[in-house]
Amino acid sequence: MTSTSTSSNPAVSPDQPVTPAPGAAGRVALAVSTLGFFVITLDALIVNVALATIGAQLGGGTAGQQWIVDGYTLMFASLLLFAGNLSDRIGAKRAFTFGLVLFVLASAACALAPVLWVLILARFVQGAAASLMLPPSMALIREAFPDAIQRSKAIGLWALGGAVAAAAGPALGGLLTTVDWRLVFLINVPVGAVAVALLLKVPASPERPATFDWLGQIAALIGVGALIFGLIEGGVLGFGAPQVLLALAGAVLAIAVFLRAQAHGQNPMMPLDLFQSGGLRIALSVGFSFMVGWYGMVFVISLFLQQHLGLSPLLAGLAFLPASVLIAVSNVVAGRMAAKFGPRVPAVVGQLLMVVGLLGMLLAAPAGSLVAVALLLIPIGVGGALAMPPITAHVLDSVPAHRSGTASAVFNTFRQLGGAVGVAVFGALLAGPAGFVPGLQASLLIAALLLLATAVASLFIRRIHN
Repeated sequence: MTSTSTSSNPAVSPDQPVTPAPGAAGRVALAVSTLGFFVITLDALIVNVALATIGAQLGGGTAGQQWIVDGYTLMFASLLLFAGNLSDRIGAKRAFTFGLVLFVLASAACALAPVLWVLILARFVQGAAASLMLPPSMALIREAFPDAIQRSKAIGLWALGGAVAAAAGPALGGLLTTVDWRLVFLINVPVGAVAVALLLKVPASPERPATFDWLGQIAALIGVGALIFGLIEGGVLGFGAPQVLLALAGAVLAIAVFLRAQAHGQNPMMPLDLFQSGGLRIALSVGFSFMVGWYGMVFVISLFLQQHLGLSPLLAGLAFLPASVLIAVSNVVAGRMAAKFGPRVPAVVGQLLMVVGLLGMLLAAPAGSLVAVALLLIPIGVGGALAMPPITAHVLDSVPAHRSGTASAVFNTFRQLGGAVGVAVFGALLAGPAGFVPGLQASLLIAALLLLATAVASLFIRRIHN
């Protein structure tokens, strides 16, 4: 396989180490990246507790509500590989800026949507913008913190933004929905404005101009998009529906074309030698399982609290609040644990905590206790907060700096696929003939078994020094 071409400018050569950013500039880069990751994660989850209210005002039924969630995920996952490739080529700062501005505009469009189809369309644009932000947010940290130990701590703080958003999203969504559901989207505008202002102080990123792998780009977009679409519609219509089977078959064909293009192309967007790293392969599996467990769990528990227990959006959201407080602390602890012991210990311990919480939730579900749900969310949230920062840092440690955007995109594509699988499959189980609670229990069991498997795999992670 031919390696990616580079510019003749030595300042952008992939063989030249990235110059560490000054202390203040590095902290600003971290703050911008954290804010970006915060709003990206927040918008994947904050809308869950607002779905019933949105449906009452704009209509659309269950399918419409699911597309409000999954339209975001579909575009997010489909464009991540393109976004990582773009970040490496035009520079992380420039790519992040473009994505952030588009995200703020799409959020305003969501808040102002007069009918359901406009809201869903704006969510598609929002997901596309989020995909453009995420890989460069990780690349900015890779540039600002070239030392592996410092980078591990920085990733812990970066992940804190996403973890707080993931945990507080339902509670914040419930509070804002009590006032007006449109506020769950409008909140992104001031946060985005602050991030744009901070970007002015971030140093320019290295650029690596090269010809785009157009065949790979198109095949990846079609393949991942068709796969996510098939999973989403399979959860609604059943996986034997003709349109679902057609989408999944198209996904297999497009992904095969993509892999061939990566193996033989002149400038592959995802060089296959990335996967020679065993640590990266383990990280991809952990990212997938985590999103099945966390996003899938938030989806089903939000519906359980509102539709099965009859709670208001505010009370349903507040059930996640105790976990959100401890998640903030756990992310900082994860960075320190990774710096002292390497990524293996917090990754394994964190995933096992998630397994304990999910199995406890499975056993407690028939009782329908709000207190039990709130308490069991704690080990699930804390476990994820311990596991994901060191796993994310391990992704960046496993590749050279000039491939950080691409590696980030691959990692987060696997994560988004996990989230889509969780929502689609768990939604189908909830609506299945067995009933809501048995479907909920089956969903939690699947998530627990996946995380148990990747916890065992994480025992083989090796510490990387660079």
